[in-house]
Amino acid sequence: MMQQKTDLYDAVIIGGGPAGLSAAIYLGRAKYRVIVLEKERFGGQITITSDIVNYPGVQHASGSALTENMRLQAQSFGAEFAIANVSDVDMDSDVKHVTTTDGTVYQTLGVVLALGANPRHLGFLGEPKFKGRGVAYCATCDGEFFTGKEVLVVGGGFAAVQESIFLTRYVKKVTMLVITENFTCARGVYEQLKNYPQIEVRFETELIEAGGDKTVEYAKIRDNRTGMVSEYRAQDGGNIGIFVFVGYAPATDMVKDKIVLNEQGYVVTDQNQRTNIAGVYAAGDVCIKNLRQVVTAVSDGAIAATSLEQYIAQTRERLNLGASKQTAQETQAAVEGGANAQGIAESSDSAAKDGFLTKEMRGQLVEVFEKFPNTVVIRAVVGQDTVSAELESFVNELVGIHEKVKTEIDDKTLQTGDAKPYVDICNEQGSIGIRYYSVPGGHEFNSFVVALYGASGAGKNSVGENTRQRIRGLQHKHLLQVMATLSCTNCPEVVMATQKLAAISDTIEAEMYDLSKFPELKEKYNIMAVPCLVIDEGKEVLFGKKGVEEIAGILENM
Repeated sequence: MMQQKTDLYDAVIIGGGPAGLSAAIYLGRAKYRVIVLEKERFGGQITITSDIVNYPGVQHASGSALTENMRLQAQSFGAEFAIANVSDVDMDSDVKHVTTTDGTVYQTLGVVLALGANPRHLGFLGEPKFKGRGVAYCATCDGEFFTGKEVLVVGGGFAAVQESIFLTRYVKKVTMLVITENFTCARGVYEQLKNYPQIEVRFETELIEAGGDKTVEYAKIRDNRTGMVSEYRAQDGGNIGIFVFVGYAPATDMVKDKIVLNEQGYVVTDQNQRTNIAGVYAAGDVCIKNLRQVVTAVSDGAIAATSLEQYIAQTRERLNLGASKQTAQETQAAVEGGANAQGIAESSDSAAKDGFLTKEMRGQLVEVFEKFPNTVVIRAVVGQDTVSAELESFVNELVGIHEKVKTEIDDKTLQTGDAKPYVDICNEQGSIGIRYYSVPGGHEFNSFVVALYGASGAGKNSVGENTRQRIRGLQHKHLLQVMATLSCTNCPEVVMATQKLAAISDTIEAEMYDLSKFPELKEKYNIMAVPCLVIDEGKEVLFGKKGVEEIAGILENM
């Protein structure tokens, strides 16, 4: 069932990374009605970077903090935001139609394709089998799983060097496998490796296979100078890790038959970021360029927006549409993608000395809780163990912040044995099937706030009616357990997706675990990467980011 938007946008920006956010800032400031559609998390790939030091005017910032400031700036100029996965763009007329996977259709005069790029998989033997069980693509997310281990890093570019350095915080040894004769990044980047004796570099070397039983126990490596193939094993005989950083592939599958791309799949544009279709522009990593950095993405977005401004004005005059009119709207993205909730998550990195919540965080929570249409109850079911004490302390800090959020401590229900303490999120009718089995610190505090937001009855339109009907049509009960770490920047998407499923369907329950508190689950499911989604206690064990539609499809086929 299609949900046709009757109002007309001046521009729809597809992609919420730096390029898309920059375009939104410029178009919003020019008083055009613009919406940014992002399928996962506003900020894009740069959100996994913990320290940006080469963005002009910003000495040090995390990727998530930098892009959140961009998003807030765009929002202050009237830009709208929505979490949505675009499935099609009809570019054949003056009024273009952008369709999302939940059936919503946005009408717009202009489109900015800020689609970004995704990490490439290498294609070596064993890569699919060991993904999440020894093969990884994010050192920030998965490095700690290899504490005291030996790891291989495949790649010789900027990301490979930076991630190798990051991994030295955890691992015993890093061996970089570089297929070329030298690094493919700036000298100033790779010269940092001299300060890390635990990093070994092998040039003209290629990974051809990963092998083992349940985890990676060995890797086969070919020296391309001699053709000799050798087997790499850890000196202590234990498992090893393989981190792959071999560049990105442009996310252009959706438009590959609609606009001109080069042989590598990147969008062909002119100097004003225009594609071959009138009113359609491209910006950021999806474009042909020599340098893919935040600063060039932001530049692309600004150029695309200012060029599109002229096109919109001319088209409005030609079609006799009158002047543009912004419409300020409260969207689910204001909580999911950032605004108050993301700001709270950033603040949680420097929590209060005597507890979890700082004074600043409490103030931000008040702003979020005031938007709740109905009361939410946070119920801690606890025993006598350390985790119980942590959960009880966390819930007690939420007491009295706002009348729309009530708390309960239940120290009677939990039985002895294997029963684990948890925080249950409830509405006025009772539990909605969302539980946290550890304090939701770090990036997961944002997910927790979003769960409260949904439990209050807000954000009902964050999932389209088609998808809601599919979820409600599921016949069997399902338990979705998300295994995460508090430093993982990719985990919140999966956590929030499972929470939405649980909120929509009475047959679905969603549980969140911090793996540092539950090593037995890590061992049980052989987890060496996050996010990890365990369905029905092991019937399916899946790794990587997953959205609502994808998880719903998996459940439909079980």
